[in-house]
Amino acid sequence: MNAAGPQSSPRSRLSLLPALLAALAVSVSLALPVGAAAAEPIRIGEINSQGRASTASQAYRNGLSLALEQINESGGIHGRPLQLISRDDLGDADQAARNARELVSKEHVEVLTGTMLSDVALAVAREAARSKTVLVVGDALTDAITLDKGNRYTFRVRPSTYMLAAMLAEQAARMPGRRWAMVAPNYEYGQSAVASFKMLLKQARPDVEFVSDQWPAMGKMKADEVARAIRQSRPDAIFNATFGEDLQKFVQAGNRQQLFNGVRVVSMTSAGAQSLDPSQSEAIRDWVAVGYPWDQINTPEHQRFLEAYLKKFSERPQLSAVLGYSTMMAIAGGLKKSEGGDGEVLLESLRGLHWSSPLGELSFRALDQQSTMGAFIGLVSQKDGRSTMREWRYLDGTAYLPPPTYVRGRRPASAGK
Repeated sequence: MNAAGPQSSPRSRLSLLPALLAALAVSVSLALPVGAAAAEPIRIGEINSQGRASTASQAYRNGLSLALEQINESGGIHGRPLQLISRDDLGDADQAARNARELVSKEHVEVLTGTMLSDVALAVAREAARSKTVLVVGDALTDAITLDKGNRYTFRVRPSTYMLAAMLAEQAARMPGRRWAMVAPNYEYGQSAVASFKMLLKQARPDVEFVSDQWPAMGKMKADEVARAIRQSRPDAIFNATFGEDLQKFVQAGNRQQLFNGVRVVSMTSAGAQSLDPSQSEAIRDWVAVGYPWDQINTPEHQRFLEAYLKKFSERPQLSAVLGYSTMMAIAGGLKKSEGGDGEVLLESLRGLHWSSPLGELSFRALDQQSTMGAFIGLVSQKDGRSTMREWRYLDGTAYLPPPTYVRGRRPASAGK
């Protein structure tokens, strides 16, 4: 007998190998960082004017994050989670362009989105085309995004200025007055809004005349001067495209000068209680405006969105939250359809895409990559710090898209390839 004990045979040592390998695998997996084996996320670059119109931009980001959370909780896109990488454009087009370049070259995002201001959106769209990266614009309105300065990589979710102007011109054409005054911020969106409204109203009512055009610089409105100039032109009606603080100043100056007495107002935007001075007992009265009657919409898809939003943020949603949510759902739909393909495959997947939103099913028209989202048009009033909307209707955007011949006459041919 050997005092050192019996030696194991080669066969017995081989029989221990599976157990040793299993133990080694466990030790290696424990040594790896948590989540290292998880699927690589799909990175989405979001560019937003976080300082300008901060209430609306925050609501927009809330909508984005709610949709992203729901998508990831349901397994992501083909097992890959979505990851949002945000940048503040400071309301500046040059800064937005730099953000876009950084997000693509350094952060390696697969999609760009965001851009609330129209000039910012156009700057990012140019960078998207240069880098061949898909951009899904959620909020910016100017027609140039999908028409004159459109490119094959850029899509837009919100109705364009043409579409909103068409809805409002339809209402304005039924009004008895002939003399119209315009007030709009002097940049891309305001210029586009006024041009489209004038063209479409004149088509419907050749007898109308435009008696005053006021172009205050955005954020620097001299409201008393603007209201005085409009009042002196003796209009029957006013078309308004101002928003935010400029709209608040305009309403206050107009009330002081009794500008709105006997004058109808048609407005691209409607002011909520958060944007008008509650000390004015009756700031706005029955403006025909684009609005969002969030507490009166009873469709199942909106109710699901509303319940989830209230639960997560404990505050009422704004229209910009719907836009953010719908934009993320559009991006997710395109990514799912493209099965993780590159920008060219994603582009083709988004053209003609149908997806669900809080406002029902939407789609991107392949011709101009504009979505069919509509808008709520009704009578908006503001009293004692509270905003209300009545006699409203949701107008399906499909019926108000620019005619194909009009699009082909303005959109570059290269954008359709």
